[in-house]
Amino acid sequence: MTRGQSHQGDNNASSMPQTPKYAKTSADGRDIEFSEELADAADLEAQARSEAADRRAKS
Repeated sequence: MTRGQSHQGDNNASSMPQTPKYAKTSADGRDIEFSEELADAADLEAQARSEAADRRAKS
């Protein structure tokens, strides 16, 4: 680098300019796919605990 030039951070990763809005993470931070048909008891229990934690966090 020469005199007068400063290090500028890359803003590309933070803005994701070519990523469509539907592909970005939703407002609540959850970006998962879940199939009820393939869920076992542990999956259903984990989902219930996650929903309970979300309710506690929002209240």
